Amino acid sequence: MENTLLVGLSRQITLERQLDVVANNVANVNTTGFKADRSLFEEYLRSGAREDNFVPSDRRVSFVQDRATFHDFSAGPSEATKNPLDVSIDGSAFLVVQTSAGERYTRDGGLQINNQGQLVTAGGDPVMGTSGPIVFQPTDKQINIAADGNVTVVEGAGRTDSVRGKLRLVSFADAQKLVKEGNNLYSAGQGIAPQPDTASRVRQGFIEKSNVNSVHEMSRLIEITRTYTQISTMLQQQQELHRTAIEKLADVPA
Repeated sequence: MENTLLVGLSRQITLERQLDVVANNVANVNTTGFKADRSLFEEYLRSGAREDNFVPSDRRVSFVQDRATFHDFSAGPSEATKNPLDVSIDGSAFLVVQTSAGERYTRDGGLQINNQGQLVTAGGDPVMGTSGPIVFQPTDKQINIAADGNVTVVEGAGRTDSVRGKLRLVSFADAQKLVKEGNNLYSAGQGIAPQPDTASRVRQGFIEKSNVNSVHEMSRLIEITRTYTQISTMLQQQQELHRTAIEKLADVPA
């Protein structure tokens, strides 16, 4: 196979993978606390394909390779909900939640109270406080979540403030090693551990929306699709030229 076809194929493979990344971003444009993914590309040099000994052995061809994807942890816009259970985080911290697979981490602050009185995520996973799950009593009212994550309520018929816990906020030295899972959760990658975060602040009555720019991502989808189509056309033309050349050579008198 000629070098043109190999280079074009390498580009199509990376475009297909990039399309998956961008499509996932678009699908989560309305997911609370979602962080977009980006692709990294690099040049890959290797010896070119050749069919005879007339091509110098040191001749190298430039291919494209998608080296990795990374998380875009830039803050998404905050939206006021006036729901006392909703929280957004100003800073790089994550909420800690307990799942059947162990501790997981999220930026999704759209919280709820389940039938057991536990503070949980939209997916039903308990939100962890510094001393364990945060549990409310049936008579609790006027829930207040302070900037440092301290959760208090007015208990019963009186006007006495009672503490129900403090949101456990953590951050990571290398957040790029976090692994995305379902339900808008992250797991800690190999070699990293959560550290208490006292610098980030909590805003009650707000949620952090997705940081995906829908216009930009849709433009990228169009660009990727068109580029893929253009390369396909080029490869078809290259194959047609090759076929025509073979046919003409076959017509040359012996």
